[in-house]
Amino acid sequence: MKAVIAIDSFKGSISSVEAGNAVKNAFESVFDGKAVVFPVSDGGEGTVETVVNGLNGETVRLSVTGPLGTKIDSFYGIINNGGTAVIEMAAASGLTYVPDNMRNPMNTTTFGVGEIILDAVNRGVRDFVIGLGGSATNDGGLGMLSALGVKFKDSKAKTCGIFGRDLFYVDSVDMSCMPEAIKECTFRAACDVKNPLCGLNGASAVFGPQKGADKKMVDEMNKALCKYAQICEKTLEITCINAEGAGAAGGLGFALMAFLGAKLMPGIDLVLDMLCIEKEIKTADIVITGEGRLDFQTVMGKAPGGVAALAKKYNIPVIAFCGCIGEGAEKCNTAGIDAYFPIVRGAVSLEEAMDKNNAIENIYGTAVQVLRLVKCIKK
Repeated sequence: MKAVIAIDSFKGSISSVEAGNAVKNAFESVFDGKAVVFPVSDGGEGTVETVVNGLNGETVRLSVTGPLGTKIDSFYGIINNGGTAVIEMAAASGLTYVPDNMRNPMNTTTFGVGEIILDAVNRGVRDFVIGLGGSATNDGGLGMLSALGVKFKDSKAKTCGIFGRDLFYVDSVDMSCMPEAIKECTFRAACDVKNPLCGLNGASAVFGPQKGADKKMVDEMNKALCKYAQICEKTLEITCINAEGAGAAGGLGFALMAFLGAKLMPGIDLVLDMLCIEKEIKTADIVITGEGRLDFQTVMGKAPGGVAALAKKYNIPVIAFCGCIGEGAEKCNTAGIDAYFPIVRGAVSLEEAMDKNNAIENIYGTAVQVLRLVKCIKK
């Protein structure tokens, strides 16, 4: 009997690794077999930790320019013997770095993302994976590209600034100072939105308000992004303003595609591909997945849905464990998860349910009983 266990974190309670190991212990108490644990995430927050742990990589810590232009402590991961960097753009330019009373996408920048890329390039990395969730920015990647040596000039040939507000002044683009090493790199981006850069479904209109923009600001930013992108496209002789995902992370998706040739992929697909989980799944007898809350969103690009889809390519049965069940969880049954089980086994407070020790005990105990049933059925 072989099980592949790939459970997302129960946020605020137990990590992906802790959940996976608890189920592995349960499996080994019931079956005389092999259980392989893969820590997983959907490409958002926690991706670096997940991939570094899953592939025995290393975490690099460094100081970079934060979204407000001040220095912050940040990090990224290196895997594949130093060949690949895994970056969460939110670790340099995330909304969590901006206090509520200072949220204004005119005043934020992706410059720190570029600094992380440069740091990795200087270490010899040439393959990059970048998660695009959780941004505080709407600068179209202007900041990141400026950090990478791209020169944006205004109508008087003066170098533009690095913030969202500086998009208004961009009149020309000069890539001659971008290091040759950058041009040798390949980029993949974890992106779970399909928004174009501009328009009613673009970066400014859809995501601007949650970053502090009012209606007037949204209109102004949209116009600035469109003008900036048209100048970039004319310079680069490419077209991707309307590409799916161009509006991700305040237009960082556009910059990555247009200037760095990045391929945008659903986050969970990218993470599972990096972990090489498919080769283990196709020889498994059962696949076990899960997350803190199982609901209709689980099948919309989240980790358990991606794991189940892979398992169903090989007709492998899939069960899932979760902290709680939300609206529309039954959709999971038509998306590859054959059965799901909440782990809370009694009436408890939310605090008690999310206590780490309680959660580990609960997932272990529930998994033991479910796997005993599986064993009975297989006899």
